[in-house]
Amino acid sequence: RNHLHAAGHICVLKDAFMYESPTEIANLASTDKFDAALAIHLYKGGRLLQGSRIPFGIIFGGTDVNEDIKCEEKHRVMGAVLGEARFAVAFTVKMKELAAAEWPDARKKIHVQAQGIKTTPSETFDWYRFLQNADIPTDTGCLHMFLLICGLRRVKDPLYLVDVFSDWHRRDPSVHLGIIGPAVDPLFTSEVKEKVTRAPGVHLLQEMPQDDLHAAMKRCFAVVNSSISEGMSAAILEAMDLDTPVLARNILGNAAIIKHKETGLLFSDPQEFVVLSESLMNDPIMEREIVTRAKDYVKKHHSWESERKAYQNLVLRL
Repeated sequence: RNHLHAAGHICVLKDAFMYESPTEIANLASTDKFDAALAIHLYKGGRLLQGSRIPFGIIFGGTDVNEDIKCEEKHRVMGAVLGEARFAVAFTVKMKELAAAEWPDARKKIHVQAQGIKTTPSETFDWYRFLQNADIPTDTGCLHMFLLICGLRRVKDPLYLVDVFSDWHRRDPSVHLGIIGPAVDPLFTSEVKEKVTRAPGVHLLQEMPQDDLHAAMKRCFAVVNSSISEGMSAAILEAMDLDTPVLARNILGNAAIIKHKETGLLFSDPQEFVVLSESLMNDPIMEREIVTRAKDYVKKHHSWESERKAYQNLVLRL
């Protein structure tokens, strides 16, 4: 929205979960006299624009191309939506190729544009109160706080590391894992809460404003990603920009933005996560080199300004 406002457009954000059918969106577009639409997620957002009387574009979310594509009905709907769209945006070349393999006729309308990020850490954030609220000791001489930032849903797999991390905490009480994010799936969130209450050293944290979250990311030892699949994780890119090391599960979406032992660390199983984490804790020179290269990478490939120009140009296609 900020990008479009900067170009002189009026942009209204609507949550796709508030609507159930294309008819509702058609009525909304007619009443509010919208000229065009931009949907995020080929299925969740795109299905609401089927048969739309206004031109629209699509931004792949990641789950659509990685997971929803496996469902026959969703695959059919997404193909129809992509056929109607003026353009589509994939975060990586691999994501474009995955979509183009399923819907070859749409290849020419799929553009690759990496996410741009902008970090705004709060200057008034109280790190020690944050730790106290999470029941994490603040009087220890050495604390290694890991943050896993994700919406609580199965594809993000926040429980992937819980058992091994808790075992590690028993051996080394200085390590703590905080899981923080919105309760996207209420049933799964209950599972996470139940599991975490029985896992020493692992904490389910309350959501917080983005500025405070960025400040917490800047103060923690490392940011963790354990997703089953990803489009492109904004949390990873934000951590890189904030000079915080990243440990991420070795999946396509993460490997597209992290070069192992160069700009972050990639793990293939929970045990490898612990080994890599310990090596990072014991090698401050490696840590410093990784965060320096990671920040340079984000500045070069994921700048807010580059993303702004790209989307302003794409909207002209509508």
